[in-house]
Amino acid sequence: AGMAAEGMHPIVAIYSTFLQRGYDQVVHDVCLQKLPVVFAMDRAGLVGADGATHMGLYDISYMRSLPNMVVMAPRDENELRHMLKTAVYCGLPAAVRYPRGNGQGVEIEPMRELPLGKGELLEEGGDIAIIAYGTPVNFAMEAAKQLKDRGIHASVVNARYVKPMDRDLIRGVIANVGKVITVEDGALMGGFGYAVLEMLQETGDLAHVKAFRRLGVPDEVVEHGAQPEQWNYVGIDANGIYNAALEMLGAEEAGVRHAAQGSRS
Repeated sequence: AGMAAEGMHPIVAIYSTFLQRGYDQVVHDVCLQKLPVVFAMDRAGLVGADGATHMGLYDISYMRSLPNMVVMAPRDENELRHMLKTAVYCGLPAAVRYPRGNGQGVEIEPMRELPLGKGELLEEGGDIAIIAYGTPVNFAMEAAKQLKDRGIHASVVNARYVKPMDRDLIRGVIANVGKVITVEDGALMGGFGYAVLEMLQETGDLAHVKAFRRLGVPDEVVEHGAQPEQWNYVGIDANGIYNAALEMLGAEEAGVRHAAQGSRS
């Protein structure tokens, strides 16, 4: 914060779980003074073998509540580069959350700034809308392909930002598609899906919603295990999203569904 007050643009590279220890400083030293500090939050979401103490599950909730804070999450390593540049040049406190592990292996473009608070519509379909934040965007795209094989057409939104949220994009999609699933690699309580519901309530768009389901990490401690196992356990992988969509549409389930998924989500 002191460096930012003197005209620098510091980037704080830190695990999501460790930033919890400095929350008071984020609030008082950075956000209240509207200083351009960037928080590059590694190991956001389920972290696999690092175990329960290192889960970065709560940063969506605890960062989006802060005034002046921009909160974003990339779908892959290419978008992460763009978001880092966006965070540095936006002139505000900004948080970029990204997961533990390797990238997706996508083509790397020259770094560029992204429009602040703007997501993107990756697929357009009239049967169901899947609005995903961060890494689960890739799972959502895979689930959409599986659904298309059954003749079900899904809209897929890469939200990019939880704050400021792309209200126009999300409201437009939901106005056309009344059945909605949100997906996030983080705690459901106060998380991305909850933020979408808050926005729809504020704008009066809940009337367009026929069914709404939030997929994410339930209110429990997730234990040590491989990341794919954890994603499957909470139902945010492609199979979990696919089955949630079939259930919402009243279609017959396909594949193996986790026995406890329904009660957790």
